[in-house]
Amino acid sequence: MKDDDDTPPRDGTTTRRDKSGHVVEERGEAGKELSAEEEREVEKNQLPRAQVLHEVIRTQGDHELGRSLAALWWSALAAGLTIGLSLMVMGLLRANVGEHPLATLITSLGYPVGFLAVILARQQLFTENTLTAVLPVMSDPTRTHFMQLLRLWSVVLFGNLCGTLLFAFSILHLPIFNGAADKAFLEIGREVMENDTYPMFAKAIVSGWMIATMVWLIPAAEGAKIWVIGIVTYAMALGSFSHIVVGSAEVGYLMFNGEIGGSEFIFHFALPTLAGNIVGGSFIFALIAHAQIRSE
Repeated sequence: MKDDDDTPPRDGTTTRRDKSGHVVEERGEAGKELSAEEEREVEKNQLPRAQVLHEVIRTQGDHELGRSLAALWWSALAAGLTIGLSLMVMGLLRANVGEHPLATLITSLGYPVGFLAVILARQQLFTENTLTAVLPVMSDPTRTHFMQLLRLWSVVLFGNLCGTLLFAFSILHLPIFNGAADKAFLEIGREVMENDTYPMFAKAIVSGWMIATMVWLIPAAEGAKIWVIGIVTYAMALGSFSHIVVGSAEVGYLMFNGEIGGSEFIFHFALPTLAGNIVGGSFIFALIAHAQIRSE
């Protein structure tokens, strides 16, 4: 009868007796050590640890805090103009799709266009670049960092709003689009303003959180950055989650057309949306993301 000690285990390890009678284990194919090249391949295919992502974003934030006012202003103004592409493409898709059953799914494809252009061009966008600057403040909460953060937020937000309002004013008054497109732009703005103040604020919290999630994902995305930006912002459009920068182009078009006044733009749309974006992005997500790193 065959001794049980001679039965090879399932992991490929076998046993034998040496000259002294001691049992010696020999590892088969399943138990072989990885070669140095294979270990490098394993390491290469690992996702970055949370600490690595945190440090990447924190380093980006340090850079943003240190930029000059002029650099921030011109980049933010450019971003405001560029993000208007979201309104423009959505309006053109809506004008051409009409009453198709899948109109919402198709029209929402235009929303990511502005975000893709702004983020890939590294222009200053409120809730995107300004979120990265929150982590240095949380890591080292000094008065200097707080003042730098307020300076960054103020300049970027003002530049973004100037750019989006200039874009909205231009596409309304310049002879660029036909009547169907103009009607579509107005419809998009009206849909935003259908929300009361509290729903506007609540939807903006979700929007800020989604943008923050996107910022956290981008460093790990490598060649899939376009997909990450596109999927997250497309979901924002499907959910009609309000964003202070894109929304200012949509609602600004209504304002310049005379359908709403400046006070309604500020108090009904801008302030609730701004507050929600800050709470959802800078406070909820950034605090949670930073807390997990601090706890480790």
